[in-house]
Amino acid sequence: MTSTTPARSPGRPRAGVNAVVFAATLSTVHELGYARATVERIAAAAGVAKSTVYRRWPSKGELIVDCLLDAFGPAPLEGSGRAELMSAAIRWIAAKIGERGVGDAFAGVFSDAVSDPALRKILSTRLQDPYRLALQDAFGEPEHRVLFFIDVVVGVLLHRMGMTGEPMADADVDALVEMVLRHFADGSRPA
Repeated sequence: MTSTTPARSPGRPRAGVNAVVFAATLSTVHELGYARATVERIAAAAGVAKSTVYRRWPSKGELIVDCLLDAFGPAPLEGSGRAELMSAAIRWIAAKIGERGVGDAFAGVFSDAVSDPALRKILSTRLQDPYRLALQDAFGEPEHRVLFFIDVVVGVLLHRMGMTGEPMADADVDALVEMVLRHFADGSRPA
């Protein structure tokens, strides 16, 4: 008599591997720091072979970028006006960067990208571009203005994380929102 149950290959189901590896990545980066969070250590923390990780992500940088995309998810761009949309975007970015391991991973991959043109391209096209396009559409701003918005907001938040090891306090996020809105929310463009 033959079995009608399909044979399952041994090991963890493929669908769950990404989630397990992403959780292990953020945890390892948070505990050891970005530089010491090697693919080998991440794989061990995830309980998978390092070949499993390398099959999906050819480099640590690509793993981190996909991990960040997963952590950030789609931008929740809701609001009744430009100021409300921008405020919500800033607060969302600040909250995400403040999550355990996310700011550490973001700062680390960003730092590596400074001297790695291939990683810089991956970071730009796979992480920044989808959010830039969503923000351009929501804000009704040209690319260069949205890139400046991203530079200011993310730069300030990552700088704070790098200098203190802590995410920006809510009162400082409020001040950042107020400062950025003065420049962007009214729609006027500097000459």
